[in-house]
Amino acid sequence: MDGADGPARVRTGAVLDVGPLSGRPGIRARGEIGVSTRLSWENALTELSRRHSEVSYVELSGVRFVDVAGVTALAVTALNLPGGRMVVERPPPQLPRLLDLFWPSLRRIEVTPR
Repeated sequence: MDGADGPARVRTGAVLDVGPLSGRPGIRARGEIGVSTRLSWENALTELSRRHSEVSYVELSGVRFVDVAGVTALAVTALNLPGGRMVVERPPPQLPRLLDLFWPSLRRIEVTPR
């Protein structure tokens, strides 16, 4: 509906749903990783690192967007793992670009394309 100041705007909040993977160690995320969902993302990564053994999987095919801080949290988590690696599956296109730009020598994260 148009008002005196222009069209009415509806604010929608970003949603992030994170849960365990079935049959292998890791997490699956759906939604958006940004300022309003960062705490949930960081908590999920903290839990992932606590349960990490040799390989942890992060399945992101349902993630539409991840901001720089979300990629930073992922990279920092991988850097702080006691060993092994993290496999990031089917991330949004900006994630591998940001990893290459800011962490070009980070070998603890393996990214599989969409």
